[in-house]
Amino acid sequence: MAELLLELFSEEIPSGAQTRAIEDFKKIFSAKFAAAGIAYKNIECYTTPRRVTIVADGLPLAQESSVEERRGPRVDAPPQAIEGFLKSTGLKLEQLEKRTTEKGDFYFAIIKQEGRAVSEFLVETIQDVISNYTWPKSMKWGSSNIRWIRPLHSIICLFEGSILPVSFGHINASDKTRGHRFLGNEEFTVANFADYEAKLRKHYVILNQEERQRIIKKEADRLAAEVSAHVKPDDGLLVETANLVEWPVPLLGRIEERFMAVPPEVLILTMRSHQRYFSLLTSEKILAPYFITVSNIISNDGGVQIMNGNGRVLRARLEDAKFFWDQDRKNSLESRVDGLKKVIFHARLGTVAQKVERIVELAGEISTWVPGADKKLAQRAAKLCKADLATGIVGELPELQGLMGSYYAVHDKEDAAVAAAIKEHYSPVGSSDSCPEAPVSISVAISDKIDTLVGLFAIGEKPTGSRDPYALRRAALGVIRIILENNLRIPLKTLLEKSVSKYQGLATPKNIIAEIMEFFADRLRVLLKEQDIRHDIIEAVFNEGGEDDLTRLVNRAKALSNFLKTEDGGNLLAAYKRATNIVEIEEKKDKISYRGQPDKSMLQEEPEKIIFNLFSDLKPVISDGLKSENFEAVMQELAKLRKPVDSFFDNVKVNNEDAALRKNRLLILAQFREFLNDVANFSKIEG
Repeated sequence: MAELLLELFSEEIPSGAQTRAIEDFKKIFSAKFAAAGIAYKNIECYTTPRRVTIVADGLPLAQESSVEERRGPRVDAPPQAIEGFLKSTGLKLEQLEKRTTEKGDFYFAIIKQEGRAVSEFLVETIQDVISNYTWPKSMKWGSSNIRWIRPLHSIICLFEGSILPVSFGHINASDKTRGHRFLGNEEFTVANFADYEAKLRKHYVILNQEERQRIIKKEADRLAAEVSAHVKPDDGLLVETANLVEWPVPLLGRIEERFMAVPPEVLILTMRSHQRYFSLLTSEKILAPYFITVSNIISNDGGVQIMNGNGRVLRARLEDAKFFWDQDRKNSLESRVDGLKKVIFHARLGTVAQKVERIVELAGEISTWVPGADKKLAQRAAKLCKADLATGIVGELPELQGLMGSYYAVHDKEDAAVAAAIKEHYSPVGSSDSCPEAPVSISVAISDKIDTLVGLFAIGEKPTGSRDPYALRRAALGVIRIILENNLRIPLKTLLEKSVSKYQGLATPKNIIAEIMEFFADRLRVLLKEQDIRHDIIEAVFNEGGEDDLTRLVNRAKALSNFLKTEDGGNLLAAYKRATNIVEIEEKKDKISYRGQPDKSMLQEEPEKIIFNLFSDLKPVISDGLKSENFEAVMQELAKLRKPVDSFFDNVKVNNEDAALRKNRLLILAQFREFLNDVANFSKIEG
């Protein structure tokens, strides 16, 4: 078995492009090998800032020979059909076999494919892959027509230790590469992957990106411990920094004390986004006055000059942040609201100032449905929630919108609930993000998201397929999570109607409420599926009709799901299916609909009397249970039907010769069907 080693050596590759390339090249080569029927033991892809390396081991030297049998046209088929078949197989007529089958006499082609040298396949495949691979952004350089993420310098391509004649534009494959740009940039020759990896390490290149991550983490943790701190967890930054260096050397730096008065989130984001620095936290999870940077070189002075340079750059960044922080506090947050008239929310929906006017009204109305919410505070928070968009620091670091508004609100001595709502009204921003719990925060967060949904649906900007540029799915799921996690009783349809009314002068589609309700239903279906509630149970509850109280709907779905897992629930569902089938068949045959109350005087058999009386007894109990939303109790009442219904089917002849008796018994089954459908649409449940 042989090994393939491919290295594409270039100028520095951006970190994000490296992460994508690792997965892409593994998938591409795996698919190519599978399509060609070439077995292999393993494929790995590695990247450093200056190289993409693919290694595949356990490859055969030759493809296996194959025989394919293909049936062609009938022997008496038109000449054109036979000629077309011959063309597709590459055979001549005398090479075809004639066979008699059950359907007649046909031509058959036996196509033998001799095993091909894998080295030939690899040359063609590698040239095809690298010529057609699409980077996020590719470059052309010099007089060459080839494209790559950055100018390409050389290619290693070895199969079983021999150079494969791969070429890409003006570059021909060899067995030579270079090490670290500064620490080991001389050219060297390699024989195989083990030799390649070992020599790279001697030339100060750690090929495995995961090993570079482990080195960074271990050394960063050690440096942090020296100053009684720990590194703020940041997996994304760890991956990114490991992709920026070939020989990682973490170094500890210090933040000047005068910058520590700036909000920690500002310092952390400034260091991370601009400098790729790791922040350090104290044991109390407070930002420590230190940071860690990852150098790509070993310095003779232990990194002193490097850290002096980093310190100067960081000082300039933090000076800007401190300047914005100090300047922004010279004017109140409320004074910034007027500046939102210059900020466009959407070209067809007006400014952020207009959006704020709408959500102020809506937040006040929502607050009446949120226990403990103060209407005035909710409207005050709504008025100020977007004001920080007009501040200098959010203009510089837009990721801090909302958070900075809360800092400025505290500085302006706004109510604590108002400051918290400004900070939390964008939440949740993802599945792992927590939802607002404070009443005022809830009111503002829901009003902001509902206004966005209504406005963008009104102008036809709803999501399509995988495209959701305005994150409306996230907004809808955010509203659902806030309502459910806080056990709120908000009539969603009424809320949407109130929001639509705020868009004065905008022609909204007549069916916009129905569209958004269905959009919410889709998001809720996704959420419930993640909670292991079967899709058919979700449909059964949704199709019960007219429900816009999400909390009640979900509670009903959970109760029904639990009930159907019991023996009584499963048997009752089977009885429902049987009863429904009988009634539907007879309705179709008789061309009438069986609805109405059975005649008590016509009850003859004991089982039908029992079930009739049980319907009468259970109906008010179940009705009260549904009204009080005691769905578990409702399911317990339904369970009482199981044995009487089984007895009815075992002992009562529905299709009696007496037409009146037959009709009465069909009405009993129809009533049973409707009885269960009052709880949920059982016809949607599989089983």
